[in-house]
Amino acid sequence: MWRHINGRISRRFLSTSARGWWNHVRPAPKDPIVTVNEAFQSDPSPHKINLGMGTYRGDDGKPFIPQSVRDAEIKIQRCKSDHHNIWRQAEIPVKTFHYYHPDTKGLNFSALLSDVKNAPDCSFFLLHPCAHNPTGVDPTEEQWREISYQFKVKNHFPFFDMAYQGFSSGDLDKDAVALRIFLEDGHLIGCSQSFSKNMGLSEHKVGCLSVLCQSTKQVAALKSQLQLMSHAMYSSIPFHGISLVAKILSDPDVEALWREEIKVMANRIETMRTTLRQYLEKLESSFNWEHITSQVGMFCFSGLTPDQVKQLEKLFHIYMTPDGRISMAGVTTSNVAYLANAIHQVTRIHEEALSSSYV
Repeated sequence: MWRHINGRISRRFLSTSARGWWNHVRPAPKDPIVTVNEAFQSDPSPHKINLGMGTYRGDDGKPFIPQSVRDAEIKIQRCKSDHHNIWRQAEIPVKTFHYYHPDTKGLNFSALLSDVKNAPDCSFFLLHPCAHNPTGVDPTEEQWREISYQFKVKNHFPFFDMAYQGFSSGDLDKDAVALRIFLEDGHLIGCSQSFSKNMGLSEHKVGCLSVLCQSTKQVAALKSQLQLMSHAMYSSIPFHGISLVAKILSDPDVEALWREEIKVMANRIETMRTTLRQYLEKLESSFNWEHITSQVGMFCFSGLTPDQVKQLEKLFHIYMTPDGRISMAGVTTSNVAYLANAIHQVTRIHEEALSSSYV
Protein backbone atom coordinates (compact mmCIF):
# COMPACT_ATOMS: atom_id res chain seq x y z
CA MET A 1 0.00 0.00 0.00
CA TRP A 2 0.96 3.60 -0.44
CA ARG A 3 1.81 5.25 2.88
CA HIS A 4 1.40 8.96 3.41
CA ILE A 5 3.74 10.68 5.86
CA ASN A 6 2.96 14.33 6.61
CA GLY A 7 1.10 14.68 3.36
CA ARG A 8 3.83 13.10 1.23
CA ILE A 9 4.36 9.63 -0.18
CA SER A 10 7.28 7.96 1.54
CA ARG A 11 10.25 7.60 -0.86
CA ARG A 12 11.38 4.55 1.07
CA PHE A 13 8.63 2.43 -0.49
CA LEU A 14 9.41 3.63 -4.00
CA SER A 15 13.01 2.46 -3.77
CA THR A 16 12.31 -1.19 -2.92
CA SER A 17 9.51 -3.55 -3.87
CA ALA A 18 7.33 -0.86 -5.48
CA ARG A 19 9.59 -0.83 -8.53
CA GLY A 20 8.29 -4.22 -9.65
CA TRP A 21 4.59 -3.72 -8.99
CA TRP A 22 3.71 -2.78 -12.57
CA ASN A 23 6.22 -4.89 -14.51
CA HIS A 24 3.54 -7.43 -15.35
CA VAL A 25 1.13 -4.83 -16.75
CA ARG A 26 0.88 -4.89 -20.54
CA PRO A 27 -0.64 -2.22 -22.79
CA ALA A 28 -4.36 -2.70 -23.27
CA PRO A 29 -5.54 -3.46 -26.83
CA LYS A 30 -6.62 -0.33 -28.63
CA ASP A 31 -10.26 0.26 -29.37
CA PRO A 32 -10.73 -0.39 -33.12
CA ILE A 33 -12.48 2.94 -33.64
CA VAL A 34 -9.64 4.79 -31.89
CA THR A 35 -7.15 2.92 -34.08
CA VAL A 36 -9.06 3.89 -37.22
CA ASN A 37 -9.23 7.56 -36.17
CA GLU A 38 -5.51 7.68 -35.36
CA ALA A 39 -4.61 6.17 -38.73
CA PHE A 40 -6.91 8.66 -40.47
CA GLN A 41 -5.40 11.63 -38.65
CA SER A 42 -1.86 10.64 -39.59
CA ASP A 43 -2.68 10.04 -43.27
CA PRO A 44 -1.60 13.05 -45.42
CA SER A 45 -3.70 12.06 -48.45
CA PRO A 46 -6.15 14.79 -49.58
CA HIS A 47 -8.59 12.04 -50.63
CA LYS A 48 -8.76 10.29 -47.26
CA ILE A 49 -12.20 9.38 -45.87
CA ASN A 50 -13.03 8.47 -42.28
CA LEU A 51 -15.90 5.98 -42.11
CA GLY A 52 -15.18 4.80 -38.58
CA MET A 53 -16.61 7.64 -36.51
CA GLY A 54 -19.89 7.23 -34.69
CA THR A 55 -21.01 10.85 -34.60
CA TYR A 56 -23.13 12.70 -37.16
CA ARG A 57 -21.43 14.99 -39.67
CA GLY A 58 -22.91 17.39 -42.18
CA ASP A 59 -22.39 17.05 -45.92
CA ASP A 60 -19.29 19.24 -45.54
CA GLY A 61 -17.80 16.50 -43.33
CA LYS A 62 -17.71 18.72 -40.25
CA PRO A 63 -19.37 18.04 -36.85
CA PHE A 64 -22.96 19.26 -36.86
CA ILE A 65 -24.57 21.10 -33.95
CA PRO A 66 -28.33 21.58 -34.45
CA GLN A 67 -29.64 25.12 -34.29
CA SER A 68 -32.04 23.98 -31.56
CA VAL A 69 -29.04 23.20 -29.35
CA ARG A 70 -27.47 26.58 -30.13
CA ASP A 71 -30.75 28.27 -29.21
CA ALA A 72 -30.93 26.34 -25.94
CA GLU A 73 -27.30 27.29 -25.24
CA ILE A 74 -28.18 30.96 -25.49
CA LYS A 75 -31.24 30.56 -23.29
CA ILE A 76 -29.59 28.79 -20.38
CA GLN A 77 -26.41 30.94 -20.50
CA ARG A 78 -24.49 28.81 -18.12
CA CYS A 79 -21.79 26.15 -18.15
CA LYS A 80 -20.76 24.32 -14.99
CA SER A 81 -19.57 20.83 -16.49
CA ASP A 82 -16.44 19.89 -14.30
CA HIS A 83 -16.67 16.35 -12.97
CA HIS A 84 -14.63 13.24 -12.33
CA ASN A 85 -15.58 9.82 -13.58
CA ILE A 86 -14.63 6.74 -11.62
CA TRP A 87 -14.74 3.70 -13.88
CA ARG A 88 -15.70 0.41 -12.40
CA GLN A 89 -15.84 -2.83 -14.28
CA ALA A 90 -18.99 -4.83 -13.55
CA GLU A 91 -18.25 -8.55 -13.56
CA ILE A 92 -21.47 -9.83 -15.14
CA PRO A 93 -21.59 -13.06 -17.16
CA VAL A 94 -22.72 -12.34 -20.71
CA LYS A 95 -24.01 -14.43 -23.60
CA THR A 96 -24.88 -13.25 -27.09
CA PHE A 97 -28.00 -13.97 -29.13
CA HIS A 98 -28.33 -14.29 -32.90
CA TYR A 99 -29.28 -11.12 -34.72
CA TYR A 100 -27.47 -10.38 -38.00
CA HIS A 101 -27.45 -12.79 -40.96
CA PRO A 102 -24.19 -12.28 -42.92
CA ASP A 103 -25.57 -13.89 -46.10
CA THR A 104 -28.73 -11.81 -46.39
CA LYS A 105 -27.16 -8.83 -44.58
CA GLY A 106 -30.46 -8.57 -42.74
CA LEU A 107 -32.12 -9.82 -39.57
CA ASN A 108 -31.79 -13.49 -38.66
CA PHE A 109 -35.24 -13.43 -37.12
CA SER A 110 -35.81 -17.17 -36.72
CA ALA A 111 -32.48 -17.63 -34.92
CA LEU A 112 -33.17 -14.61 -32.73
CA LEU A 113 -36.54 -16.01 -31.67
CA SER A 114 -34.99 -19.41 -31.03
CA ASP A 115 -32.44 -17.84 -28.68
CA VAL A 116 -35.18 -15.93 -26.87
CA LYS A 117 -37.19 -19.13 -26.41
CA ASN A 118 -34.20 -21.20 -25.29
CA ALA A 119 -32.72 -18.67 -22.89
CA PRO A 120 -33.30 -19.40 -19.18
CA ASP A 121 -36.50 -17.91 -17.81
CA CYS A 122 -36.17 -14.37 -16.45
CA SER A 123 -33.10 -13.58 -18.56
CA PHE A 124 -31.97 -9.98 -19.07
CA PHE A 125 -31.78 -8.93 -22.74
CA LEU A 126 -30.12 -5.80 -24.09
CA LEU A 127 -31.95 -4.57 -27.21
CA HIS A 128 -31.52 -1.71 -29.68
CA PRO A 129 -35.02 -0.36 -30.46
CA CYS A 130 -33.95 1.52 -33.60
CA ALA A 131 -30.98 2.22 -35.89
CA HIS A 132 -29.14 -0.86 -34.66
CA ASN A 133 -25.42 -0.38 -34.12
CA PRO A 134 -23.41 -1.72 -35.87
CA THR A 135 -25.61 -3.57 -38.38
CA GLY A 136 -28.22 -0.94 -39.35
CA VAL A 137 -30.79 -3.75 -39.28
CA ASP A 138 -34.03 -3.25 -37.32
CA PRO A 139 -36.92 -5.69 -36.78
CA THR A 140 -40.24 -4.73 -38.36
CA GLU A 141 -43.17 -3.71 -36.18
CA GLU A 142 -44.68 -7.21 -36.59
CA GLN A 143 -41.39 -8.82 -35.60
CA TRP A 144 -41.15 -6.60 -32.52
CA ARG A 145 -44.64 -7.77 -31.50
CA GLU A 146 -43.57 -11.41 -31.80
CA ILE A 147 -40.38 -10.71 -29.83
CA SER A 148 -42.44 -9.00 -27.13
CA TYR A 149 -44.83 -11.98 -26.96
CA GLN A 150 -41.97 -14.45 -26.53
CA PHE A 151 -40.41 -12.25 -23.84
CA LYS A 152 -43.74 -12.35 -22.01
CA VAL A 153 -43.88 -16.15 -22.23
CA LYS A 154 -40.36 -16.48 -20.81
CA ASN A 155 -40.67 -13.58 -18.37
CA HIS A 156 -37.48 -12.00 -19.76
CA PHE A 157 -36.47 -8.46 -18.85
CA PRO A 158 -36.05 -6.14 -21.87
CA PHE A 159 -33.53 -3.33 -21.49
CA PHE A 160 -33.44 -0.91 -24.42
CA ASP A 161 -30.31 0.98 -25.38
CA MET A 162 -31.53 3.95 -27.43
CA ALA A 163 -28.55 5.91 -28.71
CA TYR A 164 -29.80 6.86 -32.18
CA GLN A 165 -33.47 7.77 -31.82
CA GLY A 166 -34.55 9.68 -34.92
CA PHE A 167 -31.80 8.37 -37.19
CA SER A 168 -33.79 5.34 -38.36
CA SER A 169 -36.88 7.06 -39.75
CA GLY A 170 -36.33 10.75 -39.05
CA ASP A 171 -39.31 10.60 -36.68
CA LEU A 172 -38.82 10.31 -32.91
CA ASP A 173 -42.18 8.62 -32.40
CA LYS A 174 -41.71 6.03 -35.14
CA ASP A 175 -38.30 5.15 -33.73
CA ALA A 176 -39.89 4.53 -30.32
CA VAL A 177 -42.40 1.94 -31.60
CA ALA A 178 -40.51 -1.04 -30.10
CA LEU A 179 -40.63 0.40 -26.57
CA ARG A 180 -44.32 1.23 -26.91
CA ILE A 181 -45.13 -2.29 -28.07
CA PHE A 182 -43.43 -3.74 -24.99
CA LEU A 183 -45.22 -1.22 -22.76
CA GLU A 184 -48.58 -2.10 -24.30
CA ASP A 185 -47.87 -5.77 -23.64
CA GLY A 186 -47.35 -5.08 -19.95
CA HIS A 187 -43.58 -5.53 -19.64
CA LEU A 188 -41.54 -3.87 -16.95
CA ILE A 189 -38.79 -2.33 -19.06
CA GLY A 190 -35.58 -0.40 -18.69
CA CYS A 191 -34.31 2.15 -21.18
CA SER A 192 -31.13 4.17 -21.48
CA GLN A 193 -31.41 7.13 -23.85
CA SER A 194 -28.45 9.07 -25.16
CA PHE A 195 -28.66 12.58 -26.57
CA SER A 196 -25.03 12.58 -27.66
CA LYS A 197 -25.85 11.79 -31.29
CA ASN A 198 -29.27 13.30 -32.00
CA MET A 199 -28.44 16.57 -30.23
CA GLY A 200 -24.77 16.75 -31.21
CA LEU A 201 -23.67 16.60 -27.56
CA SER A 202 -20.98 13.92 -27.74
CA GLU A 203 -18.60 15.72 -25.40
CA HIS A 204 -21.30 16.11 -22.73
CA LYS A 205 -22.42 12.45 -22.53
CA VAL A 206 -26.00 13.40 -21.65
CA GLY A 207 -28.65 10.71 -21.33
CA CYS A 208 -31.63 9.47 -19.40
CA LEU A 209 -32.13 6.17 -17.58
CA SER A 210 -35.74 5.06 -17.20
CA VAL A 211 -36.95 1.98 -15.32
CA LEU A 212 -40.64 1.10 -15.12
CA CYS A 213 -41.77 0.07 -11.63
CA GLN A 214 -45.03 -1.29 -10.20
CA SER A 215 -45.33 0.90 -7.11
CA THR A 216 -43.98 4.03 -5.47
CA LYS A 217 -42.24 1.78 -2.94
CA GLN A 218 -40.34 0.10 -5.77
CA VAL A 219 -39.48 3.50 -7.20
CA ALA A 220 -37.97 4.70 -3.92
CA ALA A 221 -35.94 1.52 -3.44
CA LEU A 222 -34.66 1.38 -7.01
CA LYS A 223 -33.85 5.08 -7.12
CA SER A 224 -31.76 4.79 -3.96
CA GLN A 225 -29.76 1.93 -5.46
CA LEU A 226 -29.19 3.80 -8.72
CA GLN A 227 -28.08 6.89 -6.82
CA LEU A 228 -25.63 4.77 -4.85
CA MET A 229 -24.10 3.44 -8.08
CA SER A 230 -24.01 6.84 -9.76
CA HIS A 231 -22.26 8.46 -6.80
CA ALA A 232 -19.45 5.92 -7.21
CA MET A 233 -18.93 7.10 -10.80
CA TYR A 234 -19.01 10.87 -10.32
CA SER A 235 -19.16 13.32 -7.44
CA SER A 236 -20.83 16.12 -9.36
CA ILE A 237 -23.21 15.93 -12.31
CA PRO A 238 -22.07 17.58 -15.59
CA PHE A 239 -24.84 20.14 -15.48
CA HIS A 240 -24.43 22.04 -18.73
CA GLY A 241 -25.41 19.24 -21.11
CA ILE A 242 -28.35 18.31 -18.92
CA SER A 243 -29.53 21.92 -18.98
CA LEU A 244 -29.38 21.96 -22.77
CA VAL A 245 -31.46 18.79 -23.10
CA ALA A 246 -33.94 19.95 -20.48
CA LYS A 247 -34.36 23.29 -22.25
CA ILE A 248 -34.89 21.65 -25.66
CA LEU A 249 -37.47 19.19 -24.33
CA SER A 250 -39.35 21.76 -22.23
CA ASP A 251 -39.54 24.58 -24.78
CA PRO A 252 -42.14 23.71 -27.47
CA ASP A 253 -40.57 25.96 -30.10
CA VAL A 254 -37.05 24.65 -29.59
CA GLU A 255 -38.27 21.05 -29.44
CA ALA A 256 -40.17 21.48 -32.71
CA LEU A 257 -37.02 22.86 -34.34
CA TRP A 258 -35.00 19.90 -32.98
CA ARG A 259 -37.48 17.40 -34.42
CA GLU A 260 -37.21 19.05 -37.83
CA GLU A 261 -33.42 19.00 -37.65
CA ILE A 262 -33.45 15.28 -36.84
CA LYS A 263 -35.42 14.75 -40.06
CA VAL A 264 -32.77 16.71 -41.95
CA MET A 265 -29.98 14.55 -40.49
CA ALA A 266 -31.83 11.29 -41.15
CA ASN A 267 -32.74 12.36 -44.69
CA ARG A 268 -29.12 13.21 -45.49
CA ILE A 269 -27.98 9.77 -44.36
CA GLU A 270 -30.77 8.12 -46.36
CA THR A 271 -29.77 10.13 -49.44
CA MET A 272 -26.14 9.06 -49.05
CA ARG A 273 -27.24 5.42 -48.78
CA THR A 274 -29.21 5.72 -52.02
CA THR A 275 -26.42 7.57 -53.81
CA LEU A 276 -23.71 5.13 -52.72
CA ARG A 277 -25.78 2.18 -53.89
CA GLN A 278 -26.51 3.86 -57.22
CA TYR A 279 -22.83 4.57 -57.86
CA LEU A 280 -21.88 0.97 -57.03
CA GLU A 281 -24.58 -0.45 -59.28
CA LYS A 282 -23.50 1.83 -62.16
CA LEU A 283 -20.03 0.29 -61.87
CA GLU A 284 -21.69 -3.05 -62.70
CA SER A 285 -20.32 -4.89 -59.72
CA SER A 286 -21.47 -8.49 -59.39
CA PHE A 287 -22.17 -7.88 -55.71
CA ASN A 288 -25.68 -7.22 -54.45
CA TRP A 289 -25.74 -3.82 -52.74
CA GLU A 290 -29.43 -3.75 -51.76
CA HIS A 291 -28.53 -3.94 -48.08
CA ILE A 292 -27.06 -0.44 -48.22
CA THR A 293 -30.56 1.01 -48.56
CA SER A 294 -32.47 -1.69 -46.67
CA GLN A 295 -30.41 -1.06 -43.54
CA VAL A 296 -31.20 2.08 -41.54
CA GLY A 297 -29.62 4.56 -39.19
CA MET A 298 -26.08 5.84 -38.80
CA PHE A 299 -24.27 2.66 -39.80
CA CYS A 300 -24.08 0.31 -42.75
CA PHE A 301 -22.77 -3.21 -42.25
CA SER A 302 -21.18 -3.31 -45.69
CA GLY A 303 -20.22 -6.97 -45.90
CA LEU A 304 -16.61 -6.04 -46.70
CA THR A 305 -14.05 -8.46 -45.29
CA PRO A 306 -11.17 -7.42 -43.00
CA ASP A 307 -8.77 -7.90 -45.93
CA GLN A 308 -10.88 -5.63 -48.13
CA VAL A 309 -10.98 -3.02 -45.37
CA LYS A 310 -7.16 -3.14 -45.26
CA GLN A 311 -7.03 -2.70 -49.02
CA LEU A 312 -9.31 0.35 -48.81
CA GLU A 313 -6.96 1.89 -46.26
CA LYS A 314 -3.75 0.98 -48.10
CA LEU A 315 -4.81 1.84 -51.65
CA PHE A 316 -7.47 4.51 -51.21
CA HIS A 317 -6.91 6.05 -47.74
CA ILE A 318 -10.41 5.08 -46.63
CA TYR A 319 -10.79 4.11 -43.00
CA MET A 320 -13.40 2.02 -41.22
CA THR A 321 -13.53 -0.64 -38.51
CA PRO A 322 -12.23 -4.11 -39.51
CA ASP A 323 -15.74 -5.60 -39.50
CA GLY A 324 -16.67 -3.44 -42.50
CA ARG A 325 -18.99 -1.11 -40.61
CA ILE A 326 -19.42 2.17 -42.48
CA SER A 327 -20.45 5.30 -40.63
CA MET A 328 -22.78 6.81 -43.21
CA ALA A 329 -22.26 10.23 -41.60
CA GLY A 330 -18.77 10.16 -43.15
CA VAL A 331 -20.18 9.83 -46.67
CA THR A 332 -20.76 13.15 -48.43
CA THR A 333 -21.71 14.34 -51.91
CA SER A 334 -18.07 15.25 -52.50
CA ASN A 335 -16.61 11.82 -51.63
CA VAL A 336 -19.35 9.28 -52.42
CA ALA A 337 -18.20 8.65 -56.00
CA TYR A 338 -14.60 8.13 -54.84
CA LEU A 339 -15.82 5.79 -52.09
CA ALA A 340 -17.97 3.75 -54.48
CA ASN A 341 -15.10 3.34 -56.94
CA ALA A 342 -12.75 2.27 -54.15
CA ILE A 343 -15.21 -0.32 -52.84
CA HIS A 344 -15.72 -1.57 -56.40
CA GLN A 345 -11.98 -1.95 -56.91
CA VAL A 346 -11.30 -3.94 -53.73
CA THR A 347 -14.29 -6.21 -54.26
CA ARG A 348 -13.18 -6.75 -57.88
CA ILE A 349 -9.72 -7.74 -56.66
CA HIS A 350 -11.41 -10.29 -54.43
CA GLU A 351 -13.50 -11.60 -57.35
CA GLU A 352 -10.44 -11.95 -59.60
CA ALA A 353 -8.57 -13.82 -56.88
CA LEU A 354 -11.45 -16.27 -56.51
CA SER A 355 -11.67 -16.76 -60.29
CA SER A 356 -7.97 -17.49 -60.64
CA SER A 357 -8.09 -20.05 -57.83
CA TYR A 358 -10.53 -22.14 -59.90
CA VAL A 359 -8.50 -22.00 -63.11
